[in-house]
Amino acid sequence: MVTLLENDVLCSANGVRHSFFTRTGGVSEGLYASLNCGYGSNDDEEAVRENRTRAAGALGRAAEDICTAYQMHGNAVAEVTRPWRREDSPQADALVSDTPGVVLGILTADCAPVLLADDQSRVIGALHAGWRGALGGVLEASVASMCRLGARITKIHAAIGPTIGPQSFEVSKGFPAPFLAQDSTSKVFFHPAAREGHYLFDLPGYITHRLKALGLAEVVSLQRDTYAEEVHFFSFRRNKHQGECDYGRLLATIALED
Repeated sequence: MVTLLENDVLCSANGVRHSFFTRTGGVSEGLYASLNCGYGSNDDEEAVRENRTRAAGALGRAAEDICTAYQMHGNAVAEVTRPWRREDSPQADALVSDTPGVVLGILTADCAPVLLADDQSRVIGALHAGWRGALGGVLEASVASMCRLGARITKIHAAIGPTIGPQSFEVSKGFPAPFLAQDSTSKVFFHPAAREGHYLFDLPGYITHRLKALGLAEVVSLQRDTYAEEVHFFSFRRNKHQGECDYGRLLATIALED
């Protein structure tokens, strides 16, 4: 059975349906077991298609309703007015829409899936925020794009899905430099690691900080660690540490109900 997680912040939103899917309930095998929804992996394409069909079915939708982009770890935002063919997917790390029935989808495997909704203005957003995208402004760009569609910053609620946790994301000595150069207060998201010359980086905490600085109505994180919870989530970094050359992708979705 497909397993998905929801967050009370967006569950209470009027006419908004959202989900963070786990890795369970699909047909993929091996390191992709089982609900791998990423065509960008080296998994069997038919298995990925069936996995997306199952995920969409859990939402009462067809697989073709789910719009995902070619994610680049950048800050580009695409506005979605209708579903597109897979081959027409834009290069973007964020999607926004005010169109009922469109399902925005984000794929992750340690990076943070962030879902946004202003249920009063009926505008939604979904974005992929790894450390590069978060540092590069994908959070701010997504909120700005929602506001251009009529959302109000003080009415936007945000939910941060499963991502690599603060005790699992070890980084090298020079990693904090661009964060500190941009905002010296970012030092609170870095703590000494057990390995000399390394730090532990709190990615969900950093994302929460940047979203709250925008003045959103509410920002909440599920606080689920993709690296540590192997049974439930895919993890790029965990697979890399285990000597694997690829990894599955988790799906997160949000839609305005008709």
